[in-house]
Amino acid sequence: MKEICICPRLSKAMDLLGKRWTTLILYQLLEGPQRFNEIESSLPISGRLLSERLKELEKEGIVERKVYSEVPIRVEYSLTEKGNALEGAIREVEKWSKLWIN
Repeated sequence: MKEICICPRLSKAMDLLGKRWTTLILYQLLEGPQRFNEIESSLPISGRLLSERLKELEKEGIVERKVYSEVPIRVEYSLTEKGNALEGAIREVEKWSKLWIN
């Protein structure tokens, strides 16, 4: 039987991007920096799950969380350079979906 060798980096990328809502969160952030409630209101996702996904993406260096010392405190999320590098892949999947998904 032939042994299949999977690239560990591709596997990690697919695990990360394949988590439910992750790619749609990234797609939303392609529009620019947004507050938590803006992201939450644009997607049918619970606040708890959105918070979890944003923390994972921040830990991976894909999303940046910026806290402004205002009253009330303002927090914005944006894509890092690493996150913006995913735009091409996300846009290609978007194009593919328009052609092939009913």
